[in-house]
Amino acid sequence: MDETIEILKTLLPVFTLIIGSALTYYYGVMSKRGEAALKYKEEQYSKLLVKLQGFVGHTANAKTKREFFEEQYKSWLYCSDDVIEAINEMVNLVKENRGMEPDPVKGQKVVGNIVVAMRKDLYGKTKLGYESFTYTDVIG
Repeated sequence: MDETIEILKTLLPVFTLIIGSALTYYYGVMSKRGEAALKYKEEQYSKLLVKLQGFVGHTANAKTKREFFEEQYKSWLYCSDDVIEAINEMVNLVKENRGMEPDPVKGQKVVGNIVVAMRKDLYGKTKLGYESFTYTDVIG
């Protein structure tokens, strides 16, 4: 009996070390994976954000709109539900206006809601609302 206790006293630190190392490795890998996913999502949201200019003011043009929709199809793989719903709201506004420029207030709201949804997805929360986001037309 004493012999078994001595063996257990010897092996317990070894087992503790192995389990501790395994847990450290697991959580390290999960952390790296989370960081990589966040960075990827941030890059993709950045592309979508730039392409949104195709729908706004003097920067609106068919080429950028097509590029946005190409990115939007890919976004189903990484966007949160809120971002997809916000994008769908904008798409519905575009469909309703059938090539005509939508009401600027509605346009700002749907585009701003997309950006706010992206921020919430990336950072968890934001105090900003749709009205905080605007594109600035630069006429050269």
